[in-house]
Amino acid sequence: MKTLREIVEYCKLQSFDLKFTRAQEWKSEKSGRVLVGYMPIYFPREIIHAAGAMPVGIFGGGDRKQIIKGDAYYQSYICHIPRSIIEMALDKHMDHIDGFIFPSICDVIRNLSGIFKQQKIGKFVKYMDFPQNFLPEIGGVFYQQEMQHVLKYIKELNNVDVTTEALNHSIALYNLNRNLISEIYDIRQDFPWRLTIEEVYYIVRAGTVIPVEEHNELLEKVCELIKKDIGVPQDKIKVVISGAFCEQPAIGLIKAIEEAGCYVVDDDYMLGSRMILGDIDTTSKNPLEAISNSYIKQSQYSSSIYDIDNPKEYRLAKIVERRGANGVIFASASFCDPSLLDAPIFQNAFNKMGIRYISFQFSENINQYKVIKEQVGAFSDSIKLWEDEPLVSAHN
Repeated sequence: MKTLREIVEYCKLQSFDLKFTRAQEWKSEKSGRVLVGYMPIYFPREIIHAAGAMPVGIFGGGDRKQIIKGDAYYQSYICHIPRSIIEMALDKHMDHIDGFIFPSICDVIRNLSGIFKQQKIGKFVKYMDFPQNFLPEIGGVFYQQEMQHVLKYIKELNNVDVTTEALNHSIALYNLNRNLISEIYDIRQDFPWRLTIEEVYYIVRAGTVIPVEEHNELLEKVCELIKKDIGVPQDKIKVVISGAFCEQPAIGLIKAIEEAGCYVVDDDYMLGSRMILGDIDTTSKNPLEAISNSYIKQSQYSSSIYDIDNPKEYRLAKIVERRGANGVIFASASFCDPSLLDAPIFQNAFNKMGIRYISFQFSENINQYKVIKEQVGAFSDSIKLWEDEPLVSAHN
């Protein structure tokens, strides 16, 4: 793959391959290999890689999977993503995946892990709690114990003892992965027309279902290509997307926002791939402690994280300021309690700071974008008419 179009098309194919073909190929290339599926938002993929296994991101079927059986497992007032995940499981899309990790996002995902256990899907199912106490000696130690539980499950399948050297090597690979993704966003901050947010989405999402070594090679090539003077600037405002960190919006909705007059210069789509800010220490004699400390001290803001000592509304405002954005679009999945409960906090703070915003809700299988596109278009036009420069104060 030498051209940007070829890379994007490959990533698009991998991102929405609901049978995870590349993961199946990787597993079949060598006996004893293990696949571990993880649900949104964030999971420390380094530990899976170091154990000789491959982490596989499972983010639902979007608008590519009709939900029939899944509706029998959840009430109508529950978000859409668990329905499509259980539909995929019952249709045997994930029979080749050996174990499943359910990070602590909300009660819905907790209940989904229970359904997987009840239906005996996978050789192990782990609901993984993340620390809400951000003291290293309390929450940090707890988090290390949770990671050790995961490694124990994998060892029972492949009999691999994870070494310090293997963990530090895997940490280095994922440090590079995050740095390359960050470089793409930094280039787009000044030249957003060189790569659409739809293309960025494919490129990042593909990294959750292919080996990290392959993804890093693709990211390096993308960075090289978008440093060139390509594309044509358009008269669009710059916006930051917030609220779509778990259930992913349909591609049509992602496209519609930019088509309505916005360059998306930052977002929380696929947040797990960008959750840790900066590098994790690769020289530690206790790599699990290094991973734990990175989560406690270097995490992105998220509605799934309780960070009262570091208010997320000001963290989001600083992203808006750093990216030179003109406003924020709050895009929450319907019935997503973490996102919808945070929305009034964000909006009240932004009213005081003078940051312009709009909000709407979506479902991952939505295929009607007219109303949202008109709303975003009106937002874009109003800013272009009445605001020459971004109006942002991220100071508390």
